[in-house]
Amino acid sequence: MSLVNHRFTLAARPVGLPKPSDFAYGEEPVREPADGEILVKNRYISLDPAMRGWMNEGKSYVPPINLGEVFRALAIGEVVASKDAKLAPGEHVSGVFGIQEYATVAAKDATKIPPIAPLPVFLSTLGMPGMTAYFGLLDIGRPQAGETVVVSGAAGAVGAVVGQIAKIKGCRAVGIAGGAEKCAYLRTLGFDAAIDYKSTDVAAALREHCPNGIDVYFDNVGGDILDAALARLARHARVVICGAISQYNATGRMTGPSNYLSLLVNRASMTGMVVFDYAARYPQAITEMAGWMAAGKLTSKEDIVRGLETFPATLNKLFTGENHGKLILEV
Repeated sequence: MSLVNHRFTLAARPVGLPKPSDFAYGEEPVREPADGEILVKNRYISLDPAMRGWMNEGKSYVPPINLGEVFRALAIGEVVASKDAKLAPGEHVSGVFGIQEYATVAAKDATKIPPIAPLPVFLSTLGMPGMTAYFGLLDIGRPQAGETVVVSGAAGAVGAVVGQIAKIKGCRAVGIAGGAEKCAYLRTLGFDAAIDYKSTDVAAALREHCPNGIDVYFDNVGGDILDAALARLARHARVVICGAISQYNATGRMTGPSNYLSLLVNRASMTGMVVFDYAARYPQAITEMAGWMAAGKLTSKEDIVRGLETFPATLNKLFTGENHGKLILEV
């Protein structure tokens, strides 16, 4: 086999917003699969805010990416060679294949993609963002019909699905997003209200749109917006901590919530969630969400950028708010 693999490795640990010199672009010969392995040609690679945390040293829910290591990423690709009877060339699979053109991996670490939706959707609404929204909202948020669900980062891959599921479950959905265009998008999804944090006092807007308080707050951003939501909690509210994108590139200490005593006053709860904890139940979620999509109750939006070599600049779209929908790199 004479194929050449192009890939990005982590060259330095970023300080603040990642810069091109924090990554190294190189090539290497493609390794043929051994028994029990497959060779995958990546087609679509997921770019996620969590990647920024993976670049840092220190304890987290997954080990940090080592310097010189291929940058970790979920991807979908085509099997081009197989030494495992369960997967054949030509089939599409998903897995942690990295920011690279080819990946040789254990077949057990790849999941076959069913032909029920376009491939990018399996990195979006039927992939990790959709699973995060589904289990974070339904298992931790536990919304009841008639309740008010507020989600920050609402125009993103996770937030948009959270709001749509809230509506499916009979709730009021209030989204917080940056810019008039993103807020208009939320209204097309059926959100009852959209708050533009770039031009609006978020605390005042939450008082207006949540007159009886917030029953479920799904947080993707942290910082001042988390504080504003905590100040508006209803009795027995549930707060889902999914992410804190406003803090990921901070060069000083991370800003924590100053309104946390609202949890005590309102007998509320705040729970962190990591989607990998629900891996055994992904098939259940995919089946139900695919049904909602087929019925027109749930839509998916992807922002696809072509070219593996664009990875460093494309990744930073997540932190500047330039992406519209799930950010995906097309190889």
